[in-house]
Amino acid sequence: MTASPVRRWLLFALIVTAGVLNYVDRQIIAVLKPLIEVDMGWTDRDYGTLASLFQLSAAVAFVGTGWIVDRLGVRWANPIGVAAWSLAAIGHAWARSWTQFVAVRLALGATEAMGTPTGVKTIAAIFPPNRRSAGFGLANAASNCGAIVTPLIVPAIALAWGWRGAFLITGVLGLLWAVGWLVVTRGIRFDAPVVDEPVVDVPARVDPSSYVLLRDRRSWAVAIAKLLSDQTWWLLLFWMPDFFHRRFGLDVAALAVPLATVYACAAIGSVIGGTVPARLLDRGYDLDKVRKGALLVSALLVLPIPLALLTTDYRIATAILGLVLAAHQGFSTNIFALIADVVPPARVGSVTAFGALVGNLGGMAILYTAGVLLSAGIGYWPLFLFAAISYLLALGFVRVMLPRLGRYRDAIAAGAD
Repeated sequence: MTASPVRRWLLFALIVTAGVLNYVDRQIIAVLKPLIEVDMGWTDRDYGTLASLFQLSAAVAFVGTGWIVDRLGVRWANPIGVAAWSLAAIGHAWARSWTQFVAVRLALGATEAMGTPTGVKTIAAIFPPNRRSAGFGLANAASNCGAIVTPLIVPAIALAWGWRGAFLITGVLGLLWAVGWLVVTRGIRFDAPVVDEPVVDVPARVDPSSYVLLRDRRSWAVAIAKLLSDQTWWLLLFWMPDFFHRRFGLDVAALAVPLATVYACAAIGSVIGGTVPARLLDRGYDLDKVRKGALLVSALLVLPIPLALLTTDYRIATAILGLVLAAHQGFSTNIFALIADVVPPARVGSVTAFGALVGNLGGMAILYTAGVLLSAGIGYWPLFLFAAISYLLALGFVRVMLPRLGRYRDAIAAGAD
């Protein structure tokens, strides 16, 4: 890429900001649920259905968004993607019926699916190989700021201009971002090689086709791990405001501090989950032990989640859920790192997208199930109990499918698949 280091970091800041906007636009409905459900007359089942349809549209869109991003290129994929989901977010301000809300949620899920492949492709374009892992880690942690910012700012906007005004204002910010990206990237050639980036020849025998992807145990190890573990993230992202409102009687304004605290913990967990294993590997520790050890520690830290249902103090519940989401981010970071450990470079993108697709389908299932259970008066107990064991189940599946990680890495280094 032809750009100065300063401009490169400016582009990185824009990518991080786009990730923040992505989180704000998807999470705003969860934060404002107590207001919207009164105005629209929703039941818990209605909300759960909306959340699951959002996940379904994102999962379906993942099938084609990677191809679209590759065709558009970094310069145009970013503003088109952000502008598209911002328009979908603005559409919520004019939705008056259940059918209209379904339409805008489907549109938002489908367009926000451009965020992940666009962000990955852009970071790969603006940083040389030796800096990309740091770039991915920082971007992942920084994107959590969207989940932190939303409960801090959105309630104030909603109280001043109504919940429809909150959707409108945050959507307009995305449109302004798209204009800013086009201005900043004027004259930059993203197709030019990054400074100090070596040319890597991919072995001809590596076939990234769907057939090879689906018959590879590595693909399924990642996909099932994402299926089991991502459910907790999506459950809390869309239902945690309701949990605090239902369990502790917190109103929209009072939700700000506990939600922001939980997601701040998630950001910290992302950084720790990425840096600690990296340092251990730099010191020569065995890849298999480090990666699976990090997954095990993260899985064990999720076990206390049912305790959040036993406490009568929302601050204790906040601490428990903060620990859980920090552990989730540590687990997720190491699952993505595992992809780079064991998958040939030509298939890393395909395996990542496949895992994201399956993870979104799992999210769709848990969000719909939550709506059904809560409408039936069963509550959060079955959901939290499953969350407690799901990460250990995911790790168990990884251990069965990939008993020795180093063997795959050695095969890739030798030019074999």
